[in-house]
Amino acid sequence: MTAPKRKAARANGEGTIYQRKDGRWEAAGYVLAADGTSKRVRVYGTTRKQAVDKLTEKIADSNRGLPVATADSTVGDYLTYWLNGVAVHRLRENTHTRYATCVRLHLIPGLGTKKIARLTAKDVRTFLDRLRTTYQCCTQGLDTERKQCCAIGECCQKRLSPLTVTYVHSVLKSALEHAVREDELPRNVARNVKTTAPRPRRFQPFTAAEARQFLDAARTDRLHALYELALRTGLRKGELLGLRWEDLDLNAGTAAIRSSLQRTRTGGLTHLPTKTRASERRIALPTECLHSLKEHQERLEKERETAGPYWRDSGLVFTTPTGGPLDPANLTRRFRSFLDRAGLRRVRFHDLRHSTATLLLEQGIDLVVIKELLGHSHIGVTADVYAHVRLRLQRQAIDALNAALGGHTHPDNPPPTTTAR
Repeated sequence: MTAPKRKAARANGEGTIYQRKDGRWEAAGYVLAADGTSKRVRVYGTTRKQAVDKLTEKIADSNRGLPVATADSTVGDYLTYWLNGVAVHRLRENTHTRYATCVRLHLIPGLGTKKIARLTAKDVRTFLDRLRTTYQCCTQGLDTERKQCCAIGECCQKRLSPLTVTYVHSVLKSALEHAVREDELPRNVARNVKTTAPRPRRFQPFTAAEARQFLDAARTDRLHALYELALRTGLRKGELLGLRWEDLDLNAGTAAIRSSLQRTRTGGLTHLPTKTRASERRIALPTECLHSLKEHQERLEKERETAGPYWRDSGLVFTTPTGGPLDPANLTRRFRSFLDRAGLRRVRFHDLRHSTATLLLEQGIDLVVIKELLGHSHIGVTADVYAHVRLRLQRQAIDALNAALGGHTHPDNPPPTTTAR
């Protein structure tokens, strides 16, 4: 009689692996938890290899000193792990900073002590309701430091905006979604909570007359070419500031939009990838922009001679008088001063982009062309943002038909608030 084959011994550190009654494979082992202690973690897979690979990855992260979420983690511990171990590798730095601020100010104080495995949709709904109604000046203790409002016995009654509450909800959903993908949670309870859609931000683009006045006034400004590009092509502020001369083909009349200049907390002024894949694009340049860019190029040559050894050859199209990159915040301040000098109403720099799209729509340009020019990821984004323009054009078309048929025209309704992208 032959002895039964012995099961192969597990490798050191492999942990416990077995097949469950439901057919899935479960693997368990000890890892470094978010609170600094060693805790047991369980992962699941449809095959033995899938479960082993998941556990091996977590143990490898633990061995490198990276904390790993465990089944009994609190929401606060898990959010800390997710921010520092997952989101940091997937988000742009400025987005990660906003997520971290949201977690620190709202999610951890509100839900941090709850066990993530026991978090319910009711917990999330109660948290969001409390967030909407609580005066943040009191919650964050801001007035004690500033010696105003509540600190002097008068509450300003400032609550978080609906947009901020929605943002907090979306960050929580993103974190829990990762836990579901990693088989650490059976479902994302935050997705079961419906929030009221916030009122979109209002923007007021330039009219055609205002746009002409803007372009006339810009002719004498050092950044004439930048302002003209912004209004005639709809490029974002970061895309304009990140343009290099090598991105332009002035003979063919095109520009390649490859990056965006942003100020980040750790890197200062940094060239980052464009906002989305669709934002990386090649656009046709209007003849007026080609003329202003050539004049701008000549001006830079003179500034290079004046600066002498102090010139910084950054390769950028739009620079400081010594060749360095332009800070986005400085451009915002300069833009406001320019509008005041030109006698134009104050709008945001981003509203030049909205002006471009609005004026194009009013000229009958197809949405697909505008979507490609603006670099929107989906045509639905373009359609949603500029829905009020399309409705107004429909009204004008209907009124024109009514006039032709001897009917009455409808009074022009003011455009509703619209989102800014």
